[in-house]
Amino acid sequence: MTLKLKVGRKGYIILPKAIREAVGIDEGDEVIVEIKDGILLKPAKRKVDVEKLRDLLREHAEKLKKIPNRREPK
Repeated sequence: MTLKLKVGRKGYIILPKAIREAVGIDEGDEVIVEIKDGILLKPAKRKVDVEKLRDLLREHAEKLKKIPNRREPK
């Protein structure tokens, strides 16, 4: 997706709602600005769904337990 945006008097750029939602940027979030052959703007951190992460870790832990002749970590 490519958009043309205007820069306001004080240097502000307004990101349209569709863009913010697409990349998960909410009010108050920080973004990183990189200058390499132009300007790259990206969220400073990815949001983590703790429930999904916990379920994923449990699923992989169960799979690891089923591996025969697996050594336990020290």
